[in-house]
Amino acid sequence: MTTDQSIADEGIVYEGELPDEDPYALSYETGQGTVYTVSGGDWDSISSPDEGERERIVVNMGPQHPSTHGVLRLILELEGETVIDTRCGIGYLHTGIEKNMEYRTWTQGVTFVTRMDYLSPFFNETAYCLGVEKLLDVTDQIPERASTIRVLMMELNRISSHLVALATGGMELGALTAMTFGFRERELILDIFEMVTGLRMNSAYVRPGGVAQDITDDQVARIRETLPLLRKRMKDTTDLLVDNAIWMGRTVGVGYLDLAGCMSLGITGPILRSTGLPHDLRKSQPYCGYENYEFNVPTQDTCDAYGRFLIRIAEMQESIKIVEQALDRLRPGPVMIADKKIAWPARLSIGGDGQGNSPEHIKEIMAQSMEALIHHFKLVTEGFSVPAGQVYSAIESPRGELGVHIVSDGGTRPYRVHYRDPSFNNLQATAAMSNGSMISDVIAAVASIDPVMGGVDR
Repeated sequence: MTTDQSIADEGIVYEGELPDEDPYALSYETGQGTVYTVSGGDWDSISSPDEGERERIVVNMGPQHPSTHGVLRLILELEGETVIDTRCGIGYLHTGIEKNMEYRTWTQGVTFVTRMDYLSPFFNETAYCLGVEKLLDVTDQIPERASTIRVLMMELNRISSHLVALATGGMELGALTAMTFGFRERELILDIFEMVTGLRMNSAYVRPGGVAQDITDDQVARIRETLPLLRKRMKDTTDLLVDNAIWMGRTVGVGYLDLAGCMSLGITGPILRSTGLPHDLRKSQPYCGYENYEFNVPTQDTCDAYGRFLIRIAEMQESIKIVEQALDRLRPGPVMIADKKIAWPARLSIGGDGQGNSPEHIKEIMAQSMEALIHHFKLVTEGFSVPAGQVYSAIESPRGELGVHIVSDGGTRPYRVHYRDPSFNNLQATAAMSNGSMISDVIAAVASIDPVMGGVDR
C-alpha cells in the first residue's frame, strides 16, 4: 500500500495507508468520511447518492460526430443506460474571429467570417456582406449578376452541407454506404467551388459590393452538366435509407422536439421545419432576389431525427431547382458595384504566378493613371469607410437563421461584429432531445442537429 497518498477528486486529502480493498471501488471509508471514486464528469457537481437512491454515473461521451472530435464535450448523467441529464461543454474551438475583425478592414473581414461555419462558407460571407451593404446604403446598387451568382453558390453550398450531414449521420449510426455516397456527391460540388473561386472551401469569394470575380460561360456549362449527375446519385441515398426498417428504427421518434420546444429555445432550420412550421427566411424576408425563384419549403410533422433527415433530402432537390433557375437568370453584366470608392477589381486574370488582376487594370494603374494607382493602394491598404450605425442581417443557412449584427463607428474597420450562428442555438436542444432516452439515441439526436463547432465557438 502507498502511504501519504492524496485523494483530491472530491477535495478530500487522506494521509496514511489506504484500506485493504480495491482503490478503484465505488466508495470506501476514511477517517474523514466516505470517499467516492468517479470517472469523468464535472467534479463540482458530483455528490454522494442519498440513502436508498439508485446510483448514477457521470461520463464524457464521444467524440462521436466528426465535427465534435475534441471540440464538443457531451457530459451525460446516466442511470444504467438511460440518460438522466445532458450537458454540452463548448469553447474548445474558439478562434477569436469576431474580435480579430475589429483590426481588419471591412473587405478583409470576409476572409475571417468564411471560416466560422466551415461547411457553409458562402453563407457566412453573404450574411456579412449584406450587412455591410446595408450600412453603406448600397443594397439596390449591387449588380443583378452578382446577386444571382451569390444565390447560385449558396444553393450549391446548401447541397454540399446537407450531404455532409447525411453522410456523417449515416456513419454514426452504422450506415457506412450512406457516408460513401454523401462524400462522393460532395466532391462534385467542391470541384465546382474550386473551378469558380480557386478554393474548395473558405473562398472569401463574396465581397462587399459583389463577388470577387465573374463566372465564365465554360463554368456555367460545367455546372449544368453536373446537376443531372447530382440528381441521379442523390437518389442512391434516398433508395438506401428512406423507409429502411433499420434506419427508421434508429431515427423514428428519436431526438423528439416539438414546436413549443423549438420556439422556446430559438431553434430554426430543419429542426424547426420538422415540427410542421414552414419558416424559411428566403420566403419570409427575401434577400439576393430569392423572391424571384420558384421553390418549396419542405416540412414534416414528426418532430424527430427521421423527419429532419427527410427534410434535408427534399431541400437538396429544391436547391437544385434554384441553381437551374439561377443559371437561366444569368445575364451579361458587372459583378461588382460601380462605385469605385467601394469596388475592388473584380475582373481577375490569373497569371503565371497563380494570381493577378486583369491586364487592362494593371496597365491603367501602373502606366497611365497615377490617381488610379493611389486609389487602388488606399483601397487595399486602408479600405473604405462605412457610415456610423448598426445593422442586423439574416439569411437562411443549411442549419437555420444565420444572422450578423454589425456596428460601425464611421471608420474603415468594424467596431463590432457578432454572429448569431444557428449551430449555437440549435445545440441547446441536445438536453431536450436526449434526456430520458438511451445512450445510443443521443448519437442520433446530435447527428440530426448537425452542429458545426466552428460556428458555435467562433
